[in-house]
Amino acid sequence: MTFNEVIGQEEVRDRLLQMVNEGRLPHAIMLCGPQGVGKKALAIAFACYLLSKKTSSSANMFSEEVSEEPMLRKLEHPDLHFTFPTIKLPSMGSDHKPVSDDFAHEWHDLLMGAGPYFTMDEWMTSMGGENQQAIITAGESDALVHKLSLKSSQGGYKVSIIWLPERMNIECANKLLKLIEEPPLQTVFVMCCEEPDRLLETIRSRVQRIDVKKLPAETICTALQQRRGVSEDAARRISRLAGGSWLKALQELQVGTENEQFLDLYISLMRLAYQRKIRDLRKWSETLAGFGREKQKRFLQFFLHMTRECFMYNFQQQDIVYMTQEEENFARNFARFVNEANILPIYDLANRAIRDIGQNANAKIVFFDFTLQIIVLLLRK
Repeated sequence: MTFNEVIGQEEVRDRLLQMVNEGRLPHAIMLCGPQGVGKKALAIAFACYLLSKKTSSSANMFSEEVSEEPMLRKLEHPDLHFTFPTIKLPSMGSDHKPVSDDFAHEWHDLLMGAGPYFTMDEWMTSMGGENQQAIITAGESDALVHKLSLKSSQGGYKVSIIWLPERMNIECANKLLKLIEEPPLQTVFVMCCEEPDRLLETIRSRVQRIDVKKLPAETICTALQQRRGVSEDAARRISRLAGGSWLKALQELQVGTENEQFLDLYISLMRLAYQRKIRDLRKWSETLAGFGREKQKRFLQFFLHMTRECFMYNFQQQDIVYMTQEEENFARNFARFVNEANILPIYDLANRAIRDIGQNANAKIVFFDFTLQIIVLLLRK
């Protein structure tokens, strides 16, 4: 993979290359930013650049020559190691700690098929564990120590890409900390992180953090036209809704997206709460409880998005409202119920539900309590 395949992010790309060219490449880098901005794509392109034998000229780094080796084109280089969240399958023994190698084929197939831009939900589907929460176990850190203790097969760098390190359990994080403190010779760690505050402070203090910003709407618009063949008008609309995320832009291209289901659920929740139909709200909460936890959290994020847009809609300023036509049709009559008196409590309620779901709380209880509190909050004026 080359940097040509990364959507935008030229500033981060140039910074990474400058560190190499000036001989001050740190042994641990953490790319931080929201979902869909290209952290994983940058990490893989940078790893391929480091592992390529053609690193003498920075002028070649954007071309296919950087990844001309078949092993790099197929992402099968022996000195390229991937670490990512995994789940425990029923077929695994009770004492087995899942590691990335258990799902190496699924990971490789997804990378080569979908490319470096995919969501946790897509990864969970590939593993066959939609109803679980993926983590990075202590077994992963043990496996990584073993891999990186070996000499480079090509006599150059060894690169370890860690996707979502914030999902490490505490035992794994402590072991990784020791590995970062005493890294093997010519080893570079590249972490792709969405929630750095969840990482150990000791790990954050030992890595070179690089913030990866949201993509400009113009960049997404151009990429949609050039890479996906989208018309200019459609690309402009989608790029505005994407909110700086290439993944969100791709989701908007799909017919029958998950967001349509989420919008129906949001509308149903608000109508039932306004009408105080407790029995129907209980059924609603049971429907949400039937989703996998990752999907439950995505709905709550959509809930936050829609609530924010309804609140902003009240100001009648199109430049600060980001909704589809269907969303706006609902907001036109509902938005007045989201106001200065309840917007912050509603936000707190949704964020608390996200936290509870993430901590494996009983989903039926979480969502039923959520719906009852929405009834109260909608009455505030």
